[in-house]
Amino acid sequence: MEDVLAVYALPLDARRPVVCMDESNKQLIGEVHAPIAAAAGHPRLVDHEYVRNGVAEIFVEVEPLAGRRHIEVTEQRTRQDWARFIQGLVKERYPEADQVVLVMDNLNTHAITSLYETFPPAQARRLAERLDIHYTPKHGSWLNIAEIELSALNSQCLDRRIPDFKSMRHEIAAWEAARNSRGAPVYWRFTTDDARIKLTRLYPRL
Repeated sequence: MEDVLAVYALPLDARRPVVCMDESNKQLIGEVHAPIAAAAGHPRLVDHEYVRNGVAEIFVEVEPLAGRRHIEVTEQRTRQDWARFIQGLVKERYPEADQVVLVMDNLNTHAITSLYETFPPAQARRLAERLDIHYTPKHGSWLNIAEIELSALNSQCLDRRIPDFKSMRHEIAAWEAARNSRGAPVYWRFTTDDARIKLTRLYPRL
């Protein structure tokens, strides 16, 4: 926990940007009957019946101090999907950084080994060297700022039926662009000193 809190205390640095990453999924829901548009005297009417169209996997990264985020939607959650997301992070979105300081949970796919299972060894090694990874502790996902971003995405964009991947990608891209245009940074307030006072029960007793 203190390791992640120390990362959040780092200043904004383009050469070593702090980026938080998380993933989630969303059920794709289609309509059995077309909704009836809102009109004077009654709201939009949606039939309670629906059809399941599969599950979309959502990868989120956010650079808290820069107020920048990036989201991708895939059809599955594999080591290769995570590795390709990380490749884009390092080579496309932060090509000028010496290292990306990456905060994420310790899901089994979130590992350097996933890079080696996806890319040739030399390429995997180059990507790994560009990462300074810091894992949130078990049961400590609340420490991941990307989880907060996912919560905002779910409440502001994905709080309704979305029938297919194309529609979901379109909706998320529009939300991402609007949010990035505001440039709203995230200032983490919970410090190591706070943790030692408020979460003292989690520390070993000597």
